[in-house]
Amino acid sequence: MSRVAKNPVVIPAGVEITLAAEEIVVKGPLGTLKQKQSANVRVVKDGSELKVEKVDESIAANAMSGTMRALLANMVQGVSKGFERKLTLVGVGYRAQAKGDMLNMTLGFSHPVDHPMPAGVKVETPTQTEIVLKGANRQQVGQVAAEIRAYRPPEPYKGKGVRYADEVVIIKETKKK
Repeated sequence: MSRVAKNPVVIPAGVEITLAAEEIVVKGPLGTLKQKQSANVRVVKDGSELKVEKVDESIAANAMSGTMRALLANMVQGVSKGFERKLTLVGVGYRAQAKGDMLNMTLGFSHPVDHPMPAGVKVETPTQTEIVLKGANRQQVGQVAAEIRAYRPPEPYKGKGVRYADEVVIIKETKKK
């Protein structure tokens, strides 16, 4: 069995889990998340823990058991604590401003860039050069962060662009004559 799947998922107080034949529903203070049930694994609720068991001894069942356990752990953490991703704007005149469910950015183009936020993801701008994305769904928060970064990825000569707060950009040396 996958080493990841051997560890049970601990269910904190305030989180409800509904196991059905085709999907798993996790409800908590920050929202509700759903995940389709895989045919290769079986999810069992044991008191305040969730355990993932393989249906058979196939390679696909072994791989899916670890994947399903990780997805369930992320869902439980998402509805109880939530996820956040921080982005930083580096460059002269690069600014961001959150207005409701819209993120307005000035990224050195001839036009401003407006990025709509999907349902379930909230955006904040503590300063003009910082963007903080928050939500219960880890995959969705990461996808929105990647879409925002894709407007102007950091370039390797001056480091200008949109980057993750923990991202390290290696600066190249310019060509010498």
